[in-house]
Amino acid sequence: VQLQASGGGLVQAGGSLRLSCAASGSIFGLMGWYRQAPGKERELVASITSRGIANYADSVKGRFTISRDSAKNTVTVYLQMNSLKPEDTAVYYCNAWAPPPGMGAMNNYWGQGTLVTVSS
Repeated sequence: VQLQASGGGLVQAGGSLRLSCAASGSIFGLMGWYRQAPGKERELVASITSRGIANYADSVKGRFTISRDSAKNTVTVYLQMNSLKPEDTAVYYCNAWAPPPGMGAMNNYWGQGTLVTVSS
């Protein structure tokens, strides 16, 4: 299983960025984006079920939109971030749950982080 994140960068406050995470090697259930700011714990930003039901942290509601798209062997989860604020600055990580090859509990996977920096 691989999760490849991209799309981070430097943006001014009020601007927009779109993060992408391409997941391959399995079928995927719940997927999401987390972030970790310097000196803070990693926190959930948004998640989306395989049926497209989304959930958001209160701090990003109305500004961020999570979506997912399934192609032949890849599921891509997006995070559209609008009206960015300096407090959104963090390393963003994609996350996905996938079933094991045989019986058993779902496995949890992380992509590499992508840095989002919002300047004031």
